Amino acid sequence: MTAPAKANAIASFQSVHGIGVACALAAGVWLGAAEAPTKLVNSGLSPYAISLCMVAGVFTARWTVPTLLKGTRYVFADLALNKHLILNAVLAGMLWAVANTLTVFAIRDVGLTIAFPLWNTNSLVGILWGRLLFGELKGASTKNVIKVVLGAVAIVVAAIMLGFSTIQGSGTHASHAVGGVLAAAGASLMWGTMYVPYRKAYISGMNPLSFVTIFTIGELVTCFALVLALDGGTKAAIFHSPETMHLIFWLFLGGFVWVIGDVFQQFATKYLGIGRAIPLSNTNQLWGLAWGALVFGELAHADWQHRLLVVAGSVVMILGAVAVSTAVATARENASINEALLRECCRYNLDYDRVLQSFSSSTPDDRTGTKDQRSWWDYVIVAAAVGAFIYLGSNAKVPSLSMDFAWLSVLVVLLVAAALLSGWGLWKATRFS
Repeated sequence: MTAPAKANAIASFQSVHGIGVACALAAGVWLGAAEAPTKLVNSGLSPYAISLCMVAGVFTARWTVPTLLKGTRYVFADLALNKHLILNAVLAGMLWAVANTLTVFAIRDVGLTIAFPLWNTNSLVGILWGRLLFGELKGASTKNVIKVVLGAVAIVVAAIMLGFSTIQGSGTHASHAVGGVLAAAGASLMWGTMYVPYRKAYISGMNPLSFVTIFTIGELVTCFALVLALDGGTKAAIFHSPETMHLIFWLFLGGFVWVIGDVFQQFATKYLGIGRAIPLSNTNQLWGLAWGALVFGELAHADWQHRLLVVAGSVVMILGAVAVSTAVATARENASINEALLRECCRYNLDYDRVLQSFSSSTPDDRTGTKDQRSWWDYVIVAAAVGAFIYLGSNAKVPSLSMDFAWLSVLVVLLVAAALLSGWGLWKATRFS
């Protein structure tokens, strides 16, 4: 590679930082809301059944959203260009399914307000993998290294504070605290590792919308396997009990909401890298805290020490995430990322110019030759998704949980606003490419 070409590549990496930040913040808002329906675990459904129902919504959304944004012709053309990444996407989906099931156990045992910050330590795992496998922070300035290291330490300290507050607290979840903390820690490890296939796909030129379409196959298969192996097999209540029908809609909706957040997070990972995208999208901890405390009243009966540790731990964790995410990559660090991209191109005989444009440029491209054309089956997919929501919604009932509907309305408005603003910016800059 010539020196001018290398300089242009490095400059293009830096130009998309703002897009990545906007996507990560929007991801935080939506991912924070997606876990709220898992509060239904208190209604008697097993964690495995809850995870399966959520994944059903995820599966529907992962095919519907890319269809709406780009069309299936584009998605399958992109997959044809990146056949070597299909297995990676399936494996990433399997990791997600296991992690999501663990989060349901964590919420059951320690509550949403506590579980969220604990599994958000996945940012530490992501930073490690980003450095080891993709050259993130290699060649970074001393200032950026300090930001990342101190931010990572702050996240660990916050996790310890929150875990201690759970074990020592006098709330209703205290007797199950150890199991809940371990479940959240396991989810953190799984989700931190899950980003490795993400990053590998995007430095190979794959579109995030194509990746998530295949990703969902691993999710669905794994969740079915968990129910069949650990939750009663074909006799599991989720397959037979009519009493669960009115709950499925809410979990289905939670999975759909999660996908909206994940699509933003996928684009953030593409443009910022693992080490920066995960901490910034982990502002979902604030939104999880808002849903748990404001809507479900999880801190209503906590003593002041418990509340102080939860609030302090949350603040420390977010400050750590901010420190990591504001460490904007320098030219030297971007040069190491470019080297990782070149290695992928050489390993799989990829067109470097095409991959570079897809990975780093905010200029819309038509590398698949489809021009986002819609086919008749695209409309069938969307109609099927709408029909599924109507059918499940017609059988739904408002869960018998104590909720503050005023705060619920406020948070829903913020959800919609975040999606519209960030989605418009992403479309204007990249046409979701």
